Amino acid sequence: MSISISSINYCPVKSISFQTIKSCEIRKNIGIVGDRIFAFSKGLDLKQAQLFEKKLEQRRGKWNKILTLKNSPSLNKYNFFLDNDKLTLTQNDNSILTINSNERDKYELLSNKILDLESSLQKPIFLMNNKDMPFFDTSISNKTLLTHSVSLINVKSIEDFRNKTNQAIETQRFRGNIYFDGIEAWEERNWIGKIIKINDISFKVEKNIPRCVAINLKPNTNDNSLNLLQSLKKNYSHFDMGVYLTALDNGLINIGDNITL
Repeated sequence: MSISISSINYCPVKSISFQTIKSCEIRKNIGIVGDRIFAFSKGLDLKQAQLFEKKLEQRRGKWNKILTLKNSPSLNKYNFFLDNDKLTLTQNDNSILTINSNERDKYELLSNKILDLESSLQKPIFLMNNKDMPFFDTSISNKTLLTHSVSLINVKSIEDFRNKTNQAIETQRFRGNIYFDGIEAWEERNWIGKIIKINDISFKVEKNIPRCVAINLKPNTNDNSLNLLQSLKKNYSHFDMGVYLTALDNGLINIGDNITL
């Protein structure tokens, strides 16, 4: 059986919703074009947010300075869709506000709309945008890397987790960029340090992806009644699901493309 891509997703706004797409462009050492190129600041003034946006060294270890599902789970019921340069905020498939992402003077409209919708959020928040230095988890870690930026998830591992917990666990909870099928559950953990290829693009498999409490949230809701983080630890003695990749080439990938070792 071949190993092939079953789903491709990206997240225009860090930590808030994913778009499912049929194909995507890959940039060397960065990842999927358009992925996590926006983020909302948290607890920063305008000048601090501008530095956080532009300089990697200003992000180092500052997980609490951006809005995420971990610190603001109420945002899980919203979605953002990026269509060319149009960034649209939606809820339950209903459009709330659209801005042109090239018009920075409109960013305040979107920030204020989020604050209007979620009065519990601390003011101010600012929409940040950096296409060349996206807001990946790894860009905010203590090492501030732009690599390790593509998440690859084996659907068989999720199926095994469902069977172990006897729960209907949605794949969306794990917010993967690329889902694939064709190997046994958890076999991807043996790929660490290896090079895989999709089309003509090489990727280095860097490390397992440790999960946080965001996976407890049911997609598009505030429901966190399933403690999946605890279940991972109980069943597998780790908190991981999926592996991080670093793109070593530029190119395109598509649903149905084969993955080769």
